[in-house]
Amino acid sequence: MESILPTTVSSSSSSKSDRRSKSKSTQTSSKPSLVMALISCFAWLYVAGRLWQDAENRVLLATLFKKNSQQRPKMLTVEDKLMALGCKDLERRIVEVEMELTVAKSQGYLQNQLKQSGSSSGKQLLAVIGIYTGFGGRLRRNVVRGSWFPNVDALSKLEERGVVVRFVIGRSPNQGDSLDRNINEENRATKDFLILGSHEEAHEELPKKAKYFFSSAIQTWDAEFYVKVDDNIDVDLDGLIELLQKRRGQDSSYIGCMKSGEVVSEEGKSWYEPEWWKFGDEKSYFRHAAGSVLVLSKNLAQYININSASLKSYAHEDISIGSWMMGLQTTYTDESRLCCSTSTSQDKVCSLA
Repeated sequence: MESILPTTVSSSSSSKSDRRSKSKSTQTSSKPSLVMALISCFAWLYVAGRLWQDAENRVLLATLFKKNSQQRPKMLTVEDKLMALGCKDLERRIVEVEMELTVAKSQGYLQNQLKQSGSSSGKQLLAVIGIYTGFGGRLRRNVVRGSWFPNVDALSKLEERGVVVRFVIGRSPNQGDSLDRNINEENRATKDFLILGSHEEAHEELPKKAKYFFSSAIQTWDAEFYVKVDDNIDVDLDGLIELLQKRRGQDSSYIGCMKSGEVVSEEGKSWYEPEWWKFGDEKSYFRHAAGSVLVLSKNLAQYININSASLKSYAHEDISIGSWMMGLQTTYTDESRLCCSTSTSQDKVCSLA
């Protein structure tokens, strides 16, 4: 009995010691957990605060951006810029003035001017003959002057017979340069030029030159016929005058060596037509007068003058004039005497120089 009691006491004290040890270890391990929980809570509060602050900043920035976008000028289109510069109104006014000018022309506002610019006797001229020339054509002009073209004295006598003859030329792209000065000097000596001040002289601009020639000629002289001639053509002037005299009184006359032909659609070839596709699947030109010599009656020339701004031009002058005639009640006259390169007629009035 005495030997058992100490053993029992020892076991009880050992159990108490283990419980105290466990309690201490539990208290010790719970402290870091509390610290971590506090740190996590503080971190969560910090992140939530930053997110809230960022949200407020975004709202503030969005508000400021909206205010600035409303205050700053909007992106201007080309139309807006033209309107701001007043160009749109100016463009509209120009169109209105062009329409008014067209109406005035069609109502014959040129009548008084034409009466004053006829022959010295006040009668209507028979014809105005324009010979196309260029800046590099002085040698050709001298050849023409030495053959069929009348000299200064003969020009005045010819005008008394009702025929005006002039070399037709535009202006240099650099107006006032040596090219223009040379033409002005030559004209002062010969007095045989019709200078188209609004036309820029260039080979590719020949269709436009036709518009300017007929418009300028009909505004300057009142004649029954207006004739276009190339400067590489020899003309029997008396024969041409006789031909025109026989056709006096024939309105809407389109006279020349009528032809048609294949439209050249291959770029780089001679007589290439960039708008070849407009001439149909057959690629054939409509009937038109060859460009070497062609004649328009007064009313057709006046039609070109009135509508020059809206008339479509093609790559070649004779095609362009032919297209302008197609929409009118035009009398086509195929005159073999004006076939300068192909006619074998003994009484033809022109030939290649």
